Amino acid sequence: MQSRLALLARAAAVVLLAAAGVTLTASGATAASAERYVALGDSAASGPLVLPQTHLGCARSGNNYAGYVARSLGVASFTDVTCSGADTADFYGSQGTDFGDVPPQLDALRADTTLVTVHIGANDIDLLDLATDCFNWLPAPFGDPCADDYDEGGQDSWKTATDGLKATIRQTVADVRARSPQARIFVVGYATYMPRNGCYPTVPVQGGDANYIRATLTYFNNMLRSAAGESGAGYVDLQTPSEGHDACKAPGTRWVEPYIPGSIAAPFHPNRVGMENYARAVLATI
Repeated sequence: MQSRLALLARAAAVVLLAAAGVTLTASGATAASAERYVALGDSAASGPLVLPQTHLGCARSGNNYAGYVARSLGVASFTDVTCSGADTADFYGSQGTDFGDVPPQLDALRADTTLVTVHIGANDIDLLDLATDCFNWLPAPFGDPCADDYDEGGQDSWKTATDGLKATIRQTVADVRARSPQARIFVVGYATYMPRNGCYPTVPVQGGDANYIRATLTYFNNMLRSAAGESGAGYVDLQTPSEGHDACKAPGTRWVEPYIPGSIAAPFHPNRVGMENYARAVLATI
């Protein structure tokens, strides 16, 4: 299921024009790299609204982190099939977009693929809906906090869903390896979206709910890290380096945009600065 913010991002991408990109430099990378790189993932990887948009159906940017990584490494081949709204089911079956279906993401893998990034899972449990659910017109103690909405019989529903997804992530990594046995595989986690105690009213999420979002995301990323390790894959931590670059920060400092973006990017998704720095985190890990 696609989140409401992902659908909004895809719809808005239709009206954007292409713009020129920039390139990062990777330490130790050579122009003659033999790396054959495939990028898999959802909107956190595809870069909705970040210019240039190279695939409107998937709201995919030529300046997403995978593009920066590929250019920095000087790879021999690069295939980017990241797509907004994708969940793990879209790795195995075609995904519908506003501009037609796209093939299963795993179909991009080849026997000679040497590097794969896998950035997936949030849409499987509609994790981004926390951003819309926790929007609050009123500060504490007024308004209705969202954190207590997810208690189901004494169990946190987000944690339950996260725990249930772990086996799927492990199987996904195994299926990537089956198709590309030579590849180094890296599961990519999700970034920091809110600071401790929030920044109400700059971003209208109550302080307690901001902390709940942080805790939920940390739990989710820990699951991804564990699933990657148990599957023999690497893990790229985006949460730690993005601390201090959340949606509350000023343009130029923040890596993700708030409800009303200040740069060309989707709400609660990485902007171009974020994508550049995500690429640095990937390059430092691989």
